[in-house]
Amino acid sequence: MSQTSFIIDPPLFDPVTGEAKFSYQLGEHAFVETLRFSTDGLDATRSNTAAFSILLQLAAAVLGVSYFKLRAPFEIDATALALSQAQQAFVLDVYENGLGEFYARNALKRFGRLSLSSSAPQEEEVPPMLPNRALVLIGGGKDSLVSVQLLESAGTEMSLFAVNPKGPILSSVERSGLPFIAVERILDPGMIALGQQPGYYNGHVPSTAINSMIAALASLLYGYGEIVLSNERSASEGNIEFDGRQANHQYSKSIDFERAIRDVLFTATAGSLEYFSLLRPYSEARIAALFARSLRYDDVFSSCNRNFRLSGYGGPLWCGKCPKCHFVFLIFAPHMDKTRLTKIFDQDVLDNADNIPAYSELTGLSGHKPWECVGEILEAAACLWRIADHPDWRNSAVVKALKPDLNSFYGPARLQSAYEELMSDSADHLIPEHIQNAVAPHAH
Repeated sequence: MSQTSFIIDPPLFDPVTGEAKFSYQLGEHAFVETLRFSTDGLDATRSNTAAFSILLQLAAAVLGVSYFKLRAPFEIDATALALSQAQQAFVLDVYENGLGEFYARNALKRFGRLSLSSSAPQEEEVPPMLPNRALVLIGGGKDSLVSVQLLESAGTEMSLFAVNPKGPILSSVERSGLPFIAVERILDPGMIALGQQPGYYNGHVPSTAINSMIAALASLLYGYGEIVLSNERSASEGNIEFDGRQANHQYSKSIDFERAIRDVLFTATAGSLEYFSLLRPYSEARIAALFARSLRYDDVFSSCNRNFRLSGYGGPLWCGKCPKCHFVFLIFAPHMDKTRLTKIFDQDVLDNADNIPAYSELTGLSGHKPWECVGEILEAAACLWRIADHPDWRNSAVVKALKPDLNSFYGPARLQSAYEELMSDSADHLIPEHIQNAVAPHAH
């Protein structure tokens, strides 16, 4: 495939219409992506600050991955942007590690080989003062809903946030009764069309990085001093080794990325904007236990990725066939009775013999970790072991088939120890102390 540079043009924002425009060039192709922010509650004065200008430029760079990947050239021309060395390093990290799965699945070696050119950064100005309230990214799944309930219990002032919300996101927001900010993201249709043609690459992009930068813009425009995500500790585990490092489907949900974007946003706003994941101390299994305490969202939430596609939402909340459905059903099983869990999924996912190979991969008995937002391999193994003798689950097809292999491969002692560790909290997180102190009593 011929190589050329990927050019990022200066981004534009119109506070009157609430529209942001991001333009890119890739060889003979030109693209324009649009974000539409509601003008209701938008503070136009903040869009004139240096902080907003920096975040708009960083957003242009991060959103550009969707267009860059069509040819994945080695040169990124960001000379239209004024980025510091630290900001350039952050952008390169998004294009290298954020696209790690894309490179691995297309057999492209780019780690350490990409170059990025930028103009000198602007002089600092007095940062905008942002209110002490939280903008919580809502995904319609169990994780963000656990964050919402913990923050509610702690008395935190917050609004929910999503980009192109649909299906379970909207139903979960409605059930919560909380204020909601939605941003419309319009991808260039030319990019989508080229991605389906021979001679162009396609694949996974770091959607959490993209949505986080859009949330950062919204935080300034609407006045929120904290961006809260719901990424658990298992998101830091990679899928496979490729080109000298771990390729991670969930890289932009990892602690490494969280630390990088936290530092960039904090510096760009001179300390006015915090960014952190409230669930970072917890395992997926621990989050499932927290979710199981309440029936409030049982009939409206979904973590099934088949419900979150560009083409829109349709069909049942849970397909029961994808790795997300398999994993989420499994981690709920130790904490929910069979009647409740099968009602949520409208099926017994563990009592389907067709799912045995998938669970063999999830638990590390074969293949490699699926390219999905699922927990750690040992976590899945420990949860399956945990329910292996439970009367609700011991006779299900998957449990009966894999129990002997689990015990022989890992050993009961290791699995028991792993499960106990899953239920303990990690100190490796970036949650501000006042938030952690407010939330901690409600998480135990």
